[in-house]
Amino acid sequence: MSATYPLAGSSVLVAGATGGLGRAIGAELARRGAVLTLVSRSVDRLGALDLPGARAALDLRSPEACAAAVGAALDQCGRLDVVINAVGVVAFGPVDELSIDIMEELFLTNTFVPIMLARAALPMLQTGGALVNISGVIAETNLPGMAAYGASKAAVRSFDQAFAREARRRNVRVLDARPPHTETGLAEHPLTGIAPRMPAGLAPHHVATVICDALESGAGDLPSSAFAS
Repeated sequence: MSATYPLAGSSVLVAGATGGLGRAIGAELARRGAVLTLVSRSVDRLGALDLPGARAALDLRSPEACAAAVGAALDQCGRLDVVINAVGVVAFGPVDELSIDIMEELFLTNTFVPIMLARAALPMLQTGGALVNISGVIAETNLPGMAAYGASKAAVRSFDQAFAREARRRNVRVLDARPPHTETGLAEHPLTGIAPRMPAGLAPHHVATVICDALESGAGDLPSSAFAS
C-alpha cells in the first residue's frame, strides 16, 4: 500500500465475511478493487456469498485456525495488506442469569479471536498495512442487560489501544472501530436472551464505507462519532 493507502489491488483478509457487517465490508472492499480472502465457519454460507475472492472455512476460535486464515491470504496473493475482523456473537440478560459457558463463548469469540488473529497476522502484514477490529459503541458505554457482552468488546478496545503501539514499530496501523448499533441481524440470533427494544440502527453499507474510507485516509481510530451520517 502506498502513502495514500489505496485499497485497490491490496490483499485483504475479511474474518466473519458471511455476517451482516462482514458481507457489507467485503462488498465495499471489492468495489474499491481489493483482492479478498473471505473467512467464515460455514462452508455453505461462504459458497453462497456473492463476492469475489478466495474462501476459507475456518473456526477462528483457535490459534491454529487464525494462522491458517493468514496463510490462506498469503496463498491467494503472496502478501497481506489488511486484516478486518468482523467476527462476533452477542448475549442478552442480567449477569446472574448468564451461564459460565455463555460468558466463556462471548470472550472466546469477541475477545480472544481478535487477539489471536492479530498475533498471527502482525508478522505477515506488509509495511504500511492495517488491522481493523470492530469493538462497537458498547465499548465506549456499557449497558445493563448486556454487561458481559459489553465487557468482551471493551476488552478488544483496550487491547487495540496497546497493540497499536506495538504494531507501530512494524509500521502497521491498528484501527479500533466503534460503530453505533447497526442492522446486521446479529441481535436477532443471540447466544441467549432477547434483545432490548432499540432504535433503528445504521445501514451496514454505511459502516463499511466509513471503515474503508478510514483505511484509505490513514485514520488511527474510529469512535462512534465518526459514523454519524
